[in-house]
Amino acid sequence: TIPIGSLQPTDTAWYWKSGKHMTLQIIGIPQSNFVRAVRMVAEEKGVAYELIPAPPHSDDIQVMSPTGKVPGMQHRDLQLSESQAIARYIDINFDGPSLTPTEPHKAAKVEQWVSIAATDIDQLLMRNYVVEYAFHKDDDGNVIRRKIDKAVKRFPKMFEMIGNAVADGYFGTNAFSMADCFVTPILSATNMWPEGKEIIQANDSVREYFYRMSQRKSYKSTAP
Repeated sequence: TIPIGSLQPTDTAWYWKSGKHMTLQIIGIPQSNFVRAVRMVAEEKGVAYELIPAPPHSDDIQVMSPTGKVPGMQHRDLQLSESQAIARYIDINFDGPSLTPTEPHKAAKVEQWVSIAATDIDQLLMRNYVVEYAFHKDDDGNVIRRKIDKAVKRFPKMFEMIGNAVADGYFGTNAFSMADCFVTPILSATNMWPEGKEIIQANDSVREYFYRMSQRKSYKSTAP
């Protein structure tokens, strides 16, 4: 695979003639929960795709995203960024089971829970907890816990909300949907660290939900 951002003008004609642009390409680091979310959407629908690993703000991402954030997507003549937009594009434009209900009021509910996962839940569990554990360390390699400790204090209320949301079997609904693709990677990353693992295990609804999601093929095949 030739990274999209590295193509020189003389390579461009070859790229389009080769048909590489016809394959759905998801661009971004596999460790990103948003990259994993859109990959899970593709997997659930049975859509063949090519993962092109690329970090945020890399050349491959800058040509897709005005903000330099992952994931990016290339399909035919369309370059797209933002995980929710990419997930909706895949769901609408490819065959396979729909991950958004056709009934408007049910579709709106799924959109609501996708948004909650991508904003409030991501902000607390990923940005202020997982990322802090993984990347915010002092010169001796010790984790700097200021944000982590503040985040952990908010865990009980957050996990009470998540537990209520999955009480009917899936995230915000009683059937698997795109919302599950967005929240499951967050729970997976949170479960890697001690306080996150502890509270997931302590909440019966969340624990049982996460276990069922972790058995799905889309979860296993997108593991970083």
